[in-house]
Amino acid sequence: MGMLMSQDDFARALRAAGDRAGVPNDASKRLVQRWEAGQIVAPRPVYARALEAVTGLPIASLGFSVPVPQARVSGDGHGGHDVAATPTSPAPVRSTAAAAVPAPNYSGVWLSRYDFYSSSRDSTYTGEHFVVVLQHGDRLTVRSLPSSATSSLTMDLTVDGPVVTGTWVEQTEADGYYRGARYHGAIQMLAEPTGRRIRGKWVGFGKDMDVNTGPWELVFQDASTGQATLAAYNRPTAE
Repeated sequence: MGMLMSQDDFARALRAAGDRAGVPNDASKRLVQRWEAGQIVAPRPVYARALEAVTGLPIASLGFSVPVPQARVSGDGHGGHDVAATPTSPAPVRSTAAAAVPAPNYSGVWLSRYDFYSSSRDSTYTGEHFVVVLQHGDRLTVRSLPSSATSSLTMDLTVDGPVVTGTWVEQTEADGYYRGARYHGAIQMLAEPTGRRIRGKWVGFGKDMDVNTGPWELVFQDASTGQATLAAYNRPTAE
């Protein structure tokens, strides 16, 4: 309701998010109805990532009553099974062997900062956003907090050891200098051993269809993705 979408619209948006991430899903109006009715208490990871991408919220805040498995999405696009609402469903059990060597987790609030050259103004500028990073397996969904900048930013990334690779999209302000233009491109970054800073370079197209590039970094701010934390960072970065 808050996104002004019908159940059909929402299902289409989920399928589109899966296609963009390279992990297709079969979201349908009926599946959305089953989630809303509580007939499924935890979606499959392939749907969890799409839900986070479409809503911009962590899966834990979307009303599911049991934890969603953070399993790596398999190549067949299924990513596990939905957990149905049943009084006899056992609680999920974590492997002690897996817990002994935890994989890096980048979920949380980060400061995104990149530099770009404006040929029309003959100067270099810095774009900053507070962003929410949500991780499922080796995939990261990045979405800017709406009040942290006048433009909106999304990124779809894949983690392979310290290498972080993916795509970015920025929608500029309708009344701003770039008059609502939509820019997109690719990005290649390296995570520092501390896991608190990810640095690299972006590549994209300018208005004259020339290829541009520049530095980009993500700087860790807070590991929480709770509503109070998101509200605290939903403000201009200059503050």
